[in-house]
Amino acid sequence: MLKSDTFSPAHSGSPAVAPAAQAFLSVQLIGSLRIRRGDTELNARSLGGPKPRQILEILLLSLGTPVSKDRLIEVLWEGNAPAEALPTLESYVSVLRRNIQPGAGKLGPLRTTTGGYVMDASMVNLDVFRFDQLLRQAQQSSPEAALPLLKEALTLATAPLLGDELLPAWAEDERALHSARVLEATVLAAETAAAVGSAAESIEWAQKALEMDPLNERAWLARISGLESTGRYAEGLQSYEKCRRAMARELGCTPGPGLKAAHSRLLQATAEDEGELSDVLSALLVLHGQLSRTAAPVAPAAPSAAPAAQNARQSLREASHVINSFLMRAMAAA
Repeated sequence: MLKSDTFSPAHSGSPAVAPAAQAFLSVQLIGSLRIRRGDTELNARSLGGPKPRQILEILLLSLGTPVSKDRLIEVLWEGNAPAEALPTLESYVSVLRRNIQPGAGKLGPLRTTTGGYVMDASMVNLDVFRFDQLLRQAQQSSPEAALPLLKEALTLATAPLLGDELLPAWAEDERALHSARVLEATVLAAETAAAVGSAAESIEWAQKALEMDPLNERAWLARISGLESTGRYAEGLQSYEKCRRAMARELGCTPGPGLKAAHSRLLQATAEDEGELSDVLSALLVLHGQLSRTAAPVAPAAPSAAPAAQNARQSLREASHVINSFLMRAMAAA
């Protein structure tokens, strides 16, 4: 990992990224690399080769925090550095400076520090830094304030991080960390939308989160709760069953208490509905109750219990008829 999930002290007290008009560079690391310097736009092929480009990306991922030359050498050559790695690294940095800050020498955003280099955060607008900053602010805000912050963050995260770096292990590690933060932002958007009463939006964000991680229990709960709040009980039950099957198959476990409680509410609401599905569900509950009773030893019934037993058998016959009729119509329509 090139950096921790937290920001350096120089960033943590700053509530907003420097305005673009004050930044020397505006950089996009999410998706393909793009760098804007005034009216000039650079891309991955404009930096003097793969190694200078990777040096820039590594420094940007630690924006404002110095990275030692030893660390850069270790990452760039993946532990197999040549004997001349140090002078080669320094030559790569010189090439990089000529491309991103021509004429500025060591006074541009790429600065030399004791034993290493750093990208000056006051001279760079960086999309991934902005994303992380918005997510952190949203996590510390009220639902009403958090939702627009999360939406802004997620408009930045429409592609994988470091799209031009397909091979290096360090890039894959960074992509995985960023993907986890994007998932967290998406789940939080679903929960926050629900908290402000926007059920349809909550369902939409929850679905996006489930496309990223089909086993995310928070996303399932947001989706099922949203369907419940909009009266889409049958869809909610279908979603719960899909979640239950996925967890049993992939994790060998069952949904947690929150999902189980939502499932119980959906069953109750569906059984109380006026539609045909409520009749079918009620019939299933009757049959399930009978199975639960017959699974345990039953004492001989007293003579006075005969009318009750007859009523129970009648209820079972009616329940079977309702379900059989429903199945026959479904098969005919298939």
